[in-house]
Amino acid sequence: MSETFSYDTYLSPFTWRYGSDDMKRIWSLEYKRKLWRQIWVALAEAQRQVGLVTVEQVEDLRAHQNDINIARAHEFEKDLKHDLMAEVHTYAEQCKIGGGIIHLGATSMDIEDNADALRIRDALNIVINKLAELLNLLSDKIEIEAEHVCMAFTHLQPAEPTTIGYRLAFIAQDLLEDYKTIVRVRDNIRGKGIKGAVGTSASYSELLHDTELTPRELETLVMQAIDLPPFEIAHQTYPRRQDWDVLNALAGFAMTAYKFAFDLRLLQSPPFGEWGEPFGTKQIGSSAMPFKRNPINAENMNSLARYIAALPRVAWDNAAHSLLERTLDDSGNRRAVLPDAFLATDELLKRMKRLLEGLRVDEFGIQQNLEKYGIFAATERVLMEAGRNGRNRQELHEIIRKHSMTAWAAMREGKPNPLADLIANDERITAFVASAKIPELLRADDHIGDAPERARNMVKSIREIV
Repeated sequence: MSETFSYDTYLSPFTWRYGSDDMKRIWSLEYKRKLWRQIWVALAEAQRQVGLVTVEQVEDLRAHQNDINIARAHEFEKDLKHDLMAEVHTYAEQCKIGGGIIHLGATSMDIEDNADALRIRDALNIVINKLAELLNLLSDKIEIEAEHVCMAFTHLQPAEPTTIGYRLAFIAQDLLEDYKTIVRVRDNIRGKGIKGAVGTSASYSELLHDTELTPRELETLVMQAIDLPPFEIAHQTYPRRQDWDVLNALAGFAMTAYKFAFDLRLLQSPPFGEWGEPFGTKQIGSSAMPFKRNPINAENMNSLARYIAALPRVAWDNAAHSLLERTLDDSGNRRAVLPDAFLATDELLKRMKRLLEGLRVDEFGIQQNLEKYGIFAATERVLMEAGRNGRNRQELHEIIRKHSMTAWAAMREGKPNPLADLIANDERITAFVASAKIPELLRADDHIGDAPERARNMVKSIREIV
């Protein structure tokens, strides 16, 4: 197989376009094979303690632990058709003293699955750190915008006023739950342990039968050396449910990021005209239409989040179809599913941070919408005032509804909004609400309830946890 890659062959977009260098390093072949060798060294060191291997053999393995030669391993793999055994042969070729004791007593998944668990945990740490940055950035935005009044929309129709800070706090609340979920998943990551071909430790029992070390004690020594707790029960692999838990946690964050990005796309469209992505001075929105300012980052987030959302199903099948003590039909897709999920998540985090840092809030658009739609929302204040003064709520609701429909019809014809006059001149309303008070009640800016307080409370919750 060729060891040279260029742009005249297929490259995954995650190879060069999406994800950070740190995340790509974790999912690289080199990093995986360094972890394999770390586990082999830990296994040999544990076996040395009961005289199964010598100090010199362990030191030889340790001396060549980082001498990864993937090209040589691929040469072995051409004949062996087994990537882990190809790495064993490559490592053994480098270790003239200790090469013969590499992988003693082990099965492939004693090495591969523990390495995968370590990679997953390392990748989750990157996600957690970036989520913390995002939550702190979002908290700063919420505090600034806590009392910044704007129209809220339900069913994509004007509803009542809210604040930008409260709208952002909704995203922050979900994001905080994502953070807590991913931390919990990270803290529960476990490896297969050192249990042999079907998880019974039979090979290690044979190996250790005349020593002072039990298979469980050997496992403890190895797993402590690599700082990874093992599952109590595992077959040939660790339970594939763990992958499903991890991908579900990432998909949960993707769901939150998707909503934020989709909302931004709506608010950037001219009919709303309230928010906008940062847009570079030389940035091109469309190859055909020079005036366009397309929300490309938010659209990209929706695209990648949609992909992440589909991946837990693959992990579900891997877990459900891991028949009896193990089948290999998870192996091929896990090589793509796990790195893709983390690299796509990493890109979502990067783009969401970029959007929050450069978020444009258009006061002109906000005020236009408040002036146009706010009066309709503020009729609720009239309804509440009349209700406090003894008016039948249901009857008054119908009166205001009819006036509102009349006002909408007038506005569609390009006429001024007559709603304030219709309400102020209706004796059925003014009998319970003073006419002089109606203009004040129809000011939507004051109709935001305790939204600022709740938004700031969410910031407080974030600061306590992150």
